[in-house]
Formats: sequence, structure tokens, C-alpha cells
Amino acid sequence: MSYTAGLDVGSTYTKAVILDDGDRIVGRGMVNTGFKLDQAAWRAFELALEQAGLTPEQVSYVVGTGYGRYQVPFRDVNVTDLTSAAHGARFLFPETRTVLDIGGQTMKAMRLDEQARVQSFRLNDKCAAGTGAFLEKTARYMGFPTEEIGPLVATSKEAVAISGVCAVFAESEVINHLSQGSAPADIMHGAMASLVDRSVQLMKRVRVEPQVTVAGGILRFQTMAAVVREKLAMEVNLPPEDMVQFVGAIGAAALGHRRLRKTRAPLPAAG
Repeated sequence: MSYTAGLDVGSTYTKAVILDDGDRIVGRGMVNTGFKLDQAAWRAFELALEQAGLTPEQVSYVVGTGYGRYQVPFRDVNVTDLTSAAHGARFLFPETRTVLDIGGQTMKAMRLDEQARVQSFRLNDKCAAGTGAFLEKTARYMGFPTEEIGPLVATSKEAVAISGVCAVFAESEVINHLSQGSAPADIMHGAMASLVDRSVQLMKRVRVEPQVTVAGGILRFQTMAAVVREKLAMEVNLPPEDMVQFVGAIGAAALGHRRLRKTRAPLPAAG
């Protein structure tokens, strides 16, 4: 039995996944990234090893991904977060052709070919209103921690319009809505709808094709996925439970097995 690991060092969380050669997830771990990215990578890896009942020496290949992929000192190779998200989405949903990945600092939409290669992609324009950080900031301003975003928005009766294209202006809208007595749940719902509007524009630019798979920590909120389905008017694949946060790490680990098989392939016989 051989094992590979994927380490996705994101701006907010660092995720680790260990796969066996039967494509089974045997261990995973997640920690806050913080400022010491190499230490976060190792802590997430240790959690995954503990769950899998393995030692570091039993993992044959380690692939780093995410914005901090170069800060994984024990990696064998690194891949872009576009590549890992594409392969992670295809691993979970084999018919995936379009991926929407909303992280803490970036939003990515990509269209894939039959081999999970990225054919076209678009990124958000480096504005916090187009990332998960905007939702977290909105929640904190209203006095709610990140973990309460899901339960809060689930009580919403109607989304309040948030039209600002800049995080600063959008925050001003939030302040204005609060002063007018709008419910925090409705404001959060509106912030999600605003974020989804931006993501749909990105997906249209890559020429969205079904099946669509979503990834990223913000998509763990059920209302967020529901709004994506509503805006796209099509079914959307949502990884189960908190696996939506591990899509990149899963893709990196799956690519690790592919690389491992290539290195172990027998050389052709001499003619």
C-alpha cells in the first residue's frame, strides 16, 4: 500500500489530505494558517497522519498547493491551486466540467476538458468584496464570529441588496442597512448574494458547462450553495459536509499518486 499527501496552504486555513493507492481518503487535517506557513503545513500534515495511523515515512509523495505552496519544506513537488482544485473536483465528481472555488482571498472559475486540464479560467479582481473575507468581515462588523454565519443566514427572510463592488463601499452599505433596522441575517444573505453575483460573472466568462462543482470554505454554508444554484439556474455539485474545504488538498494528493506511478513505471525493454 502506498500513500500520498496533498497540502493546501491557503490564506486562512491549511488543509492536508492523505490518500491510499485505492483512492480512499484515510486521513485529513486542518489548521489556521497564521503567519508561519511552514509550521501550519506540518501541523495539518501531523493531524492527517494521526487520523490515518501513519508515520511521515510511510507517505511516499507529498504535493504542495495553495498560495503558500512554496512554504511546504517537506513537499516533493508543488502545483498551482487551479490545477489542484480541478483535479479535486474531478476526483469527487467525475463529470465536472466547471469549477467555482471561493477562498478567503481569491475567487476562481475554471472550465475543464475531459482530462481535468484547465481550458479557461478567470480570477476575481483583487477586491475583498469578491472573496470569502468579505463575508467574514461583514459578520464580525455585526458582532458574529465566522462559525455563526451559517446559522445566522439560515434565519433570513429576505436578502438585503448589497450592490457595492468594493469592500469599502459594500461595508458602508452594511452600516447603512443596520442603521435602518435591517436584520443581520438578511444583510448576511444579501452579502452572499452579492458575492455569488460576482462569481456568476466569472463563470460566464469561462463559458460555464455542466456539471458545476463548487469548492472553498465559504461554500460550507448551505445558503451560499443554494444562491449559486438559483443564480445559475442549474444543479451544482456540493462536496459533502466539510469536504468542500478540502477539494484542493484532495486534488494535490490525487496528483501525487499520478506522479508516483510515473516514477515507478518500468522502463521499456531494450530492442
